[in-house]
Amino acid sequence: MKFYFSSFFNNAGRSNNFLRPNINCNLISWASGCEPGWACSVGEEQKVNLKDATIMPSRTQNCRPCCDGFFCPHGITCMIPCPLGAYCPQAELNRDTGLCDPYYYQPPPGQPNHTCGGADRWADVGSSGEMFCPAGYYCPSSIRKVPCGSGYYCRKGSTSAKRCFKKSSCKPNSANQNITIFGALLMVALTLILLIIYNFSGQILTNRERRQAKSREAAARSAREIVQARERWKAAKDIAKKHAIGLQTQLSRTFSSRKCSVRNSDQDPSNNYPKASTSKNKEPSNVIEMVRSIDEDPDSNEGFQLPIGDKNIKKNLPKGKEIHTHSQIFKYAYGQIEREKALQLQTNNLTFSGVLSMATDIEIRTRPGIEVSFKDLTLTLKGSKKQLLKSVTGKLMPGRVAAVMGPSGAGKTTFLSALAGKATGCDVSGSVLINGKAESIRSYKKIIGFVPQDDIVHGNLTVEENLWFSARCRLSADMPKPDKVLVVERVIESLGLQPIRDSLVGTVEKRGISGGQRKRVNVGLEMVMEPSLLILDEPTSGLDSSSSQLLLRALRREALEGVNICMVVHQPSYTLFKMFDDLVILAKGGLLVYHGSIKKVEEYFSSLGIDVPERVNPPDHYIDILEGIIKPPGINVIQLPLRWMLHNGYDVPLDMQQHLGVVDKSEKGDEANNSFSSGTNEQSVAGEVWDIMKDAFEHKREHTEENLSKTKDLSNRRTPGVLRQYRYFLGRVGKQRLREARILGVDFLILGLAGVCLGTLAKVSDESFGAVGYTYTVIAVSLLCKIGALRSFSLEKLQYWRERSSGMSSLAYFLSKDTIDHFNTLVKPIVYLSMFYFFNNPRSSILDNYIVLVALVYCVTGIGYVFAICFQPGSAQLWSALLPVVLTLIATQQRDSKILSDLCYTKWALEAFVISNAERYSGVWLITRCGSLMRSGYNIHHWNLCIIILALYGLVSRCFAFFCLVTFQKR
Repeated sequence: MKFYFSSFFNNAGRSNNFLRPNINCNLISWASGCEPGWACSVGEEQKVNLKDATIMPSRTQNCRPCCDGFFCPHGITCMIPCPLGAYCPQAELNRDTGLCDPYYYQPPPGQPNHTCGGADRWADVGSSGEMFCPAGYYCPSSIRKVPCGSGYYCRKGSTSAKRCFKKSSCKPNSANQNITIFGALLMVALTLILLIIYNFSGQILTNRERRQAKSREAAARSAREIVQARERWKAAKDIAKKHAIGLQTQLSRTFSSRKCSVRNSDQDPSNNYPKASTSKNKEPSNVIEMVRSIDEDPDSNEGFQLPIGDKNIKKNLPKGKEIHTHSQIFKYAYGQIEREKALQLQTNNLTFSGVLSMATDIEIRTRPGIEVSFKDLTLTLKGSKKQLLKSVTGKLMPGRVAAVMGPSGAGKTTFLSALAGKATGCDVSGSVLINGKAESIRSYKKIIGFVPQDDIVHGNLTVEENLWFSARCRLSADMPKPDKVLVVERVIESLGLQPIRDSLVGTVEKRGISGGQRKRVNVGLEMVMEPSLLILDEPTSGLDSSSSQLLLRALRREALEGVNICMVVHQPSYTLFKMFDDLVILAKGGLLVYHGSIKKVEEYFSSLGIDVPERVNPPDHYIDILEGIIKPPGINVIQLPLRWMLHNGYDVPLDMQQHLGVVDKSEKGDEANNSFSSGTNEQSVAGEVWDIMKDAFEHKREHTEENLSKTKDLSNRRTPGVLRQYRYFLGRVGKQRLREARILGVDFLILGLAGVCLGTLAKVSDESFGAVGYTYTVIAVSLLCKIGALRSFSLEKLQYWRERSSGMSSLAYFLSKDTIDHFNTLVKPIVYLSMFYFFNNPRSSILDNYIVLVALVYCVTGIGYVFAICFQPGSAQLWSALLPVVLTLIATQQRDSKILSDLCYTKWALEAFVISNAERYSGVWLITRCGSLMRSGYNIHHWNLCIIILALYGLVSRCFAFFCLVTFQKR
């Protein structure tokens, strides 16, 4: 046996069937048994050393045809037993061809007594397939061939019949079973299961939203009823007070007239009436006490008591541990909002009682203050001398709303980016102080809100889901849930988003809310995290006048809590313009023209000889001047930044000192100072009321200054950790995937069609163990799964950059995406195999194929993450299409370069598929299996290694993708 296999291995590739010369068959001695199908025996007295296989015994006697169940190779006088799965009877001479059927060798000429013998050789199925048990039969031994009965099938080389899934599916002598119908049924069942999961999950979301909507509506209705009852109580109290005062006046008059008549009767000596009592009458005092008691405690007077009063309102609001259900949480939130509305309405009337009520009743929770001061702030593009900002000096104070204006190209957005620490590709000079300290503003990112110019919002989430997610991830982890709900509900109410709170924001493909509503949602994402510094880049662009005023009123309410607000605006209306506290005007080139109170901007420009014409909006007039559309007499636009520097005593840059000759420094500076500081001493009634309001807010201002001076680390907000954020991200991504079920269904459909096509076209070949079909499988699955993985990150880059800059966890974001994609990792192989396996019907088990496909999908999904994060969508799709084809060609063609082939993940996937199939070939197939695996460079024992390497590829690619995610910045 050893001599035969070693000779067979050394003789591989030769055109003849001779073995190498041996002691029995050579040029000197050629026994009859050296012919194919014949064998000889040793002498009776010859001893054979079975322990020493190197000694070849002499077999030259008693030569005869090879026995049934044995094969006798050409060139060796030895019979070798046929392996299991072979059918090797003695051959018969075919008179027509002169060959020995079924082995196709020719008897030696000139020897009439030399008949056909047995089988001549056993090799691979390609060269000695006649020895294999034919398809449709099974061979329990090498000399017995049994046909397959009905309900069974027998592949080539089978030793036993295998039962079909159904007897009717296999006819007698069937070589394979037709299980295509089972694949179709499995695909249908899988589709129904996915539809049920999708509809059930969608129904859960819908029912949950409906329950919350009912709870909100009930809570809002209850809060409104309480407020209406309170208003009715106040009206009744006022009527009672008026009635009591009228009664008091009437009684006083009656008592006075009676007292006078008694006095006259006492003075009249003829009066015979008895003298009236001089004791004090109790009725007037009782009325006074009654009125006083009504005013002080409405619930203490039974005669004027109503069912619900101010104290009852507070009692109806659940507090502390009592708040644990959605109904109670919403009742608490809407109760607080209605109280704030009532106080705000009372204050907006600008009455003395309203001001005093707000000063005593309203409880405004101040936030840690952030004061941003900047001096000589200059931004220069890297690699060039172009300056985007130049020597900008000023200060942004807490509790004030500042507007940044200027013509196009003045650097407004650049100015905000520099303040927020988001300026990239620029060299920054000058100083920016936070609360008077030279600290990086990035260390305060947890309490800084930045609203970008573009509406970067998740379109496949509702308005409330967007706001609620931002609040949960960015508010303090110690804040109770009712307070978080209150914050979100307050923002929704103040921004006018109540009617659309359950509507999807929408995307480019699927329309949702309007552009103006989307803009307000974009602002609300930052308002719900209760920032101390809020920077907005053109939040009113695309909004009408009413929506802009609604937005600005919401921002002014934030300012009342000590928030420092700075925003870029374009062409605000006069009403909107007057709602700002401070104004920053930039000229082209990033030069500062004005920075101060909005009440003094007209005075300042008037001192320069720039007066606003009647019926002209001041900001429009100033922008027209800076654009060069209007040219005031005697003033050049270039002089305006210089005049502002001279007016405030700032240092003039060297390149601007050449214009000093145009401006008379001493004269113009004095005139500007005198003119700017001059004003009337008269004060209107509104001014008096304003002074009262300032006194009312004095307490709040003191708290703000105290926080500003004592706070050392304003960013010391303990937001939820990675695990909690991971849970929040997981819920959000799950909702997004459910709403993208149609896209996922298309992916499954394409994958199933690919399985049908490849399973039908690439039939399993016993010579290569299905390597061709598996090669196509690796390419197709890699391509389709990579394309699907690209959507996980490539479509949400802007949203991720915004969330990351606000302090959200990148690790939680990445892990949540990957966790949800594990659903595709487990389901997509089932979808593909339900078509490919049942149409191709390989010998390997469906479980082995599924495990390999899961490892492959896990691997290529991680590679898809890398492409999605590192490249633009078009380039990522191109890489996803080319990489599997190129790597498969390298793995299958470049067998000489083993190192390069081992670096390709396709090589390990293809090897795992081939091994799982080759393990099902045994007995008569061993030489075929060994030859095929050796030609491909595969090892039958490396199946587990292939799975591990594919999993490691997926893990390493995910680590690299996460590294790129946190490293690459938006450019």
